[in-house]
Amino acid sequence: MAVVREWLQELSYQLLQGSIDENAEDVIYDSRKAAPDTIFVCMKGARADSHDFIPSVISAGCRVLVVERPVEVPGDVTVILVDNGREALALLSAARFGYPAKKLITIGVTGTKGKTTTAHMIRTILEACGKKTGMIGTTGIVIGDETFPTVNTTPESYTIQKAFADMAEAGCQYVVMEVSSQGLKMHRVDGITFDYALFTNLSPDHIGPNEHADFQEYLYYKSQIFRRAKIGVLNLDDEHYQEIRSHASCPIYDFSLKTPCDFYADQIDYVSGNGFVGVEFSIKGRYDARVRVGIPGLFNVYNALGAFGIASFLDLPKEKVEKALEHMRVNGRMELVYSSDQFSILVDYAHNAVSMESLLNTLRAYRPKRLVCVFGCGGNRAKDRRYSMGEIGGKLADLCILTADNSRFEKTEDIIQDIKSTLVPTGGAYLEIPDRREAIAYAINHAEEGDMIAVIGKGHEDYQEENGVRHHFLDREVIEEVLVQKKEAVPEQGE
Repeated sequence: MAVVREWLQELSYQLLQGSIDENAEDVIYDSRKAAPDTIFVCMKGARADSHDFIPSVISAGCRVLVVERPVEVPGDVTVILVDNGREALALLSAARFGYPAKKLITIGVTGTKGKTTTAHMIRTILEACGKKTGMIGTTGIVIGDETFPTVNTTPESYTIQKAFADMAEAGCQYVVMEVSSQGLKMHRVDGITFDYALFTNLSPDHIGPNEHADFQEYLYYKSQIFRRAKIGVLNLDDEHYQEIRSHASCPIYDFSLKTPCDFYADQIDYVSGNGFVGVEFSIKGRYDARVRVGIPGLFNVYNALGAFGIASFLDLPKEKVEKALEHMRVNGRMELVYSSDQFSILVDYAHNAVSMESLLNTLRAYRPKRLVCVFGCGGNRAKDRRYSMGEIGGKLADLCILTADNSRFEKTEDIIQDIKSTLVPTGGAYLEIPDRREAIAYAINHAEEGDMIAVIGKGHEDYQEENGVRHHFLDREVIEEVLVQKKEAVPEQGE
């Protein structure tokens, strides 16, 4: 068993009372986990101040407190004063798990859009080259074949450090993680020096109460990963590139689709057919290759180019790197569920006007005979989203099938009426099928040769929420079930 002193080596602190030679078995920030030989870290949050729970943790046997302000407690309790409880939690958690980041090659991905896909791309490249790789992000914590759900894209620091330790124990050599602006602001990655960090792009997001005060604060925190990285790889084409770079303290390498630089994409082709929908392009600059990526869209050229840029530093076999992304899939992110000479079906998480417009314009580049979009909009959320999605669908899709999407405590039919209020004036064709399973089935069973069907809004989510209850529902599974039924319904020749 360790003693508290051993876990304080990276921390600036003032001992207010007691002894730092107390036994230490674990670090906690949830008062319900208090027990003897635990260190309770107090933090003042937006909704609660854990200093208020000090009496209960002492009653549970905890005798070591890390606080942000002086407190009155019994004399046998050790009190350690720090400037920031969240920073202390991160550094104590790293120490508690034996600084596991030092046992891994760490790769952080930040940006407004594309973090999840880019992180999956990097992991796919590494795994294709025989490198066991863990991952942390929107889709959870991935260690080998196991996935553990998380609440936040970048989890709390204790969860990150434990995951790193589990990855190292499982034989992982690398970890790829999405690093959000909130994760940086809330000190969740304090104590981690990333071997490589990648910036995808930046646009206004996460601005408001309990998030960021304004866009400049959002940009500032996004940039801070490049003050805790050894090498940075940045999207030169993003309009905020110079501002992000100005905060960096590490060597920076650029990638671009417009300007020759360290990693430059050229000869970009949109490819569709023979069960493949994606892009091909050449990489020039520090890394020369012709690659094929099994996810459609120009923005996925950006994502892949950044991923190949990171891979270029890792001494991986080039022939395996070049082919690594040809058949990759990311759950719910431009996920090609089915493709044939007849029609194609994709699932995507696009659940607002910006992402929907980007998606539909991307699919238009593949020149489908018809672009069919199955979508709804979440209930008990700002109605502007459903109005704008209705307008985008009417203008860019050949047929919209309006349906349910986490109606919550609203009626699906009422949400559809709101979507129609902006869709109908565009003159776009539409159908109303409130049951999402039936809507998907209709799109598939009435597909015409050359159709591209986009089922959007839920992506990787595996539930439908109605009246406060979540029922299992995964778009991909429903599509696969309908396809099986469709095949079974067509009699074989001679029957």
